[in-house]
Amino acid sequence: MRIATTIFLTDETITPVRLARELEQRGFAGLYVPEHTHIPVSRKTPYGAGGELPREYGRVLDPFVALAQAAAVTTSLTLGTGVTLVAQHDPIALAKRIATLDHVSGGRFTLGVGFGWNVEEAADHGVEWSTRRELVRDRMRLMRALWSAEPLGYEGEFATVSASLAHPKPRGGAPRVLVGGAAGPKLFAHIAEYGDGWMPIGGRGMRESVPVLRDVWSAAGRDPDSLVVIPYAVRPSPGKLTHYADQGVGEVVLQLPAGGELEVLRALDEYAQYL
Repeated sequence: MRIATTIFLTDETITPVRLARELEQRGFAGLYVPEHTHIPVSRKTPYGAGGELPREYGRVLDPFVALAQAAAVTTSLTLGTGVTLVAQHDPIALAKRIATLDHVSGGRFTLGVGFGWNVEEAADHGVEWSTRRELVRDRMRLMRALWSAEPLGYEGEFATVSASLAHPKPRGGAPRVLVGGAAGPKLFAHIAEYGDGWMPIGGRGMRESVPVLRDVWSAAGRDPDSLVVIPYAVRPSPGKLTHYADQGVGEVVLQLPAGGELEVLRALDEYAQYL
């Protein structure tokens, strides 16, 4: 089982360069980082885990800049977003940013796709909350048109792009795309349409949900053996990882603390038992 990590990298934590080097030297498989452009102080949207929103949410680094630094000092560490809030981006610019990071990293990038949870943050980007999932689907289709080998236009409900010269291309035609979110018919339909797999937060409910996802996946004509399920932001224990392995999971992403260098390195020392 590949053991990757995720962390809220901020202006107060360990740096992307230091962390990436440590991860690769210690034998960890990958680094995933989340995204928030800003957190409106009105805080009308409650924090999903309850209580006060942790400090790091409003200080998180731009994921593409941080991962570019990580790519520059590593050779094998996989790099990913967990997740990119696709609805909050111009899709033409985002397609270029993704393709460039995948190119300069030698094809090591994984695009984690999310729909967001903070209504006020999305509203500041002009996102209509009730249609954000359809907006993400539309933007994913447009980006795939720009990543195509030959110039290909796209006209969608929310965005349009003419057939264009758009280089570099992601290695393999597109990065690996993993969709995050809670299990349900809408999410599974999105995964089957434009994803390569699912990133369930904490890995909860996988035993019941994955067979349902496999049915949706196969009904969409996707190769049954190609579906990837990666438990994300996991607080590990030996029993939990054995449970995942018994379900055929090939990669798990462990949560690191949003701390300084010493705190994060201590966590890596603790997680070394799972490598």
